[in-house]
Amino acid sequence: MSAPTAARDVLADVDPDVLARSEAALATVGLDPLGLDTTASFEVRDPATEEVIARPADYTPDEALIALDRADRAGAAWARTTARHRSDVLHRAYDLIIEQRDRLALVITREMGKPLAEAYGEVQYAADYVRWYAEEAVRPAGNYRESPRGGSTILTSRAPVGTALLITPWNFPMAMATRKIAPAIAVGCGAVVKPAALTPLTTLVVAEIFVQAGVPEELVQVVTTSKASPLSTALLADPRVRKVSFTGSTGVGSTLLALAAQHVVKSSMELGGNAPLLVFDDADLERAVEGALVAKLRNGGQSCVAANRILVQDGIADAFVEGFTERMSQVVMGNPLGDVQLGPVIDDRAVANFRGWVDDAVARGAELRTGGSAPDRPGHFFEATVLDRVPESAAIAQEEIFGPIASIARFTTEDEGVARANSTPFGLASYIFTADVDRALDVADRLDAGMVGINHGIVSNVAAPFGGIKASGLGREGSSEGLEEYQEIRFYNVARRG
Repeated sequence: MSAPTAARDVLADVDPDVLARSEAALATVGLDPLGLDTTASFEVRDPATEEVIARPADYTPDEALIALDRADRAGAAWARTTARHRSDVLHRAYDLIIEQRDRLALVITREMGKPLAEAYGEVQYAADYVRWYAEEAVRPAGNYRESPRGGSTILTSRAPVGTALLITPWNFPMAMATRKIAPAIAVGCGAVVKPAALTPLTTLVVAEIFVQAGVPEELVQVVTTSKASPLSTALLADPRVRKVSFTGSTGVGSTLLALAAQHVVKSSMELGGNAPLLVFDDADLERAVEGALVAKLRNGGQSCVAANRILVQDGIADAFVEGFTERMSQVVMGNPLGDVQLGPVIDDRAVANFRGWVDDAVARGAELRTGGSAPDRPGHFFEATVLDRVPESAAIAQEEIFGPIASIARFTTEDEGVARANSTPFGLASYIFTADVDRALDVADRLDAGMVGINHGIVSNVAAPFGGIKASGLGREGSSEGLEEYQEIRFYNVARRG
């Protein structure tokens, strides 16, 4: 077994000016968005320091129903506005987001922990969804056709589905919010947004910017809470909710689907993943290493589309592992306000899981090539880690890692690689690295995944339909398909003179 090399563990010195600007950004966040003067609150902590950075309102189910009433009434009026007006408002929102990108990036980094450079990337990614749906708003779908039997003309149109419940995750607190809010606004729906309790502050700022852009103040209601289940249960029991969109775990998604069934609520579920990344013998080694690094370490590995199982064909495996380990060992970890590539993970539970999985994998025969430890200091940090020759029996080979640990296994034939890639109930994303176009497309067709990156470590794109199959969810976000999730089809059968 190769001796593990220590990942560079650098607690970067944070520029005092950057720290001061982050404090100023946090101070601008309105913590009682419903204006109910509620006395209950909960703590939001900086995962890099564990300090409390805000105490937003902790709303009850009854208060959430007040928000629903507001959004529903505002939505009825908003649905009667023109598509051009809604588009113009979203274009203004895009411009305001870009103007306020410093404020937004600093808030994202402080509450979520991603490095500041990545936070700026998320701001642009989130803004791009707003701009995309500003453009889609003025392209309403519809159809005209003659009845095959004659005697009538068939017309179809799209209408807003109604008030939406939007439940967002902590790992991309801005992009996941705009990916849901923007299409709802574009088609004419009111919305109640419930952000994750770990990262509610970014959503509060985003909602404020939409109002600044001209969105009616009551149309998008943000409900912050530390007790998500009772709130979601109360809202989905109300027949005024006609749409639910959730990003998060498969277990929670299944529960929400059962609740949505009470009133047959239209549902979009972007759920868990266990993405395989296959590297074939003929792959460009440098491209495969860099692509795998991006697919593994984007957002510190805390992504549902992160490369969870890296499967490498025997002929290239040793060279790939050597190159990949070298790159992972060079990753600079530290305070995300500094010049680092890896910040903290979200909480101490994640750190405990990582320790357990690494120990279990090594005990079962895996080789620890670099990292594998949590530094002894404040904050929820874990080193960039590479485990090679991970057996299928190891817990880390079965679980969604959601962190900076690369789990590598070997395969011999193409059929074996595909079979191992598909040996999971999930089907969100997959990645393929090969120089053979025929192989790339053939393997992509055989993979159980809603999205496949071919020689590319990133699959997300605002112009593409994001979503999975099997236990990874229902529906799509982004692209034109994402707009349709907030619409229903109406059909008119128009009689013609015989």
